[in-house]
Amino acid sequence: MTAKSNLKPTESELEILQILWEKGDSTVRDVHEILEKNKEAGYTTTLKLMQIMHEKGLVSRDTSSKTHIYKALVNQQKTEQHLVNKMINNVFNGSAARLVMQALGNHSASKDEIDSIKKYLDELSKN
Repeated sequence: MTAKSNLKPTESELEILQILWEKGDSTVRDVHEILEKNKEAGYTTTLKLMQIMHEKGLVSRDTSSKTHIYKALVNQQKTEQHLVNKMINNVFNGSAARLVMQALGNHSASKDEIDSIKKYLDELSKN
């Protein structure tokens, strides 16, 4: 793993990374407009956060045109794995089962999601 993948993004940085992972390369304005739908956020705050993320190596910035374009440099799957492992160890005392039961107990899963989980568990038990 590179040093970048070992970085631990803050909650606000994760919100921005989620947008970049879903939408792809984006301007600060693009990211800000999406953030603003869910919470009060000033444009300059979004800009500053993205500048800090660039300094930390979480995103790259293309400055070849007037409008800077930001791109996530950290891998979504690796970041999610790191955060889930950290949560399992720190919150659920190393028990993945407790995490899953808590998640399913607090959030309703669709029939398709439950079927996918069952299929995944069946595959795990075969190995």
